[in-house]
Amino acid sequence: MVNITENQNLVLKYYKSDEISSIKELGSRLIVTLNAAGDENKAALLKHELEQTNPDRKVNVVFVKEKAEQPVAPEKWNIKGVKHIIAVASGKGGVGKSTTSVNLALALSNLNLKVALFDADIYGPSVPTMLGYAAVPPTSYDGTTFEPYQECGIKSMSIGSMISGDTALIWRGAKACGAIQQLLTETNWGEIDVMVIDMPPGTGDIQITMSQKMDFSGAVIVSTPQDIALIDAVKGINLFNKIGVPVLGIIENMSYYICEKCGQRAEIFGHAGAEKTAEKYGIDFLGGIPLHYDIRQNADSGTPIVQTAPDSEYAKAYENIAKKVAEKIRL
Repeated sequence: MVNITENQNLVLKYYKSDEISSIKELGSRLIVTLNAAGDENKAALLKHELEQTNPDRKVNVVFVKEKAEQPVAPEKWNIKGVKHIIAVASGKGGVGKSTTSVNLALALSNLNLKVALFDADIYGPSVPTMLGYAAVPPTSYDGTTFEPYQECGIKSMSIGSMISGDTALIWRGAKACGAIQQLLTETNWGEIDVMVIDMPPGTGDIQITMSQKMDFSGAVIVSTPQDIALIDAVKGINLFNKIGVPVLGIIENMSYYICEKCGQRAEIFGHAGAEKTAEKYGIDFLGGIPLHYDIRQNADSGTPIVQTAPDSEYAKAYENIAKKVAEKIRL
């Protein structure tokens, strides 16, 4: 009868010592337990040789090493009918991201594109005010899905139309993301060439989750020229780079002010800060939007400047940016 050492030497021909968990003789059975990846061909050779050496025993070769779990890609949100999605983001609030989102969406619509605007700025939704439907409740014909608002030639949806303006949403990231998912996936968008998403400011859980759950064609970063805003804009650039969303470029909002009385140009928040940042980080500078009373007033009154003053230099600034964005996503 073959002893255990001889069997061990046979196993060592095929497997390293640290891959051998045990070799046991239990009555008429010989059980070899291996902590190794299951190679059927090699195991068959080992079993055959052990059977030849131990003709009076039934040989079993058992593998106990767990297979490494394959990473599971997160399940994507199903936003029916939408071909391209663009995130408009900023590292911090107060830089005019929502105003830029609304006017960029309208400027893209002026390029004969079917455009939707989604307000994901769930803690400070302002799209309903800027498009003039803040007091209009959402419509659902079947009690399950929503009909998008259709204002200024684009479709849009926002949680801001479902809550009063002074309501503070005290929601953690998971609940906020759930609300965003519901509004995005349960709205009847129809056929849309490009959806502009007004993202929440910052680089937190909502931004990360949305980037994982949605197939963004790219992200546009909005900043003012001042250093304190650009520091946070860079964080936004780095976030999208890390999670694999192409950064289409950076927009410098409130880029300059021209006095209506004397015509003098004043760079209140600094000079060309966003353009220099874009060059430093190897992304495109999409353009600058001036600081002007009409842009602010029209946004507050629900009549965006691109719609109400399409021939103004301010509307043209948005349209020039829209053309660059459309070219980048090949529309």
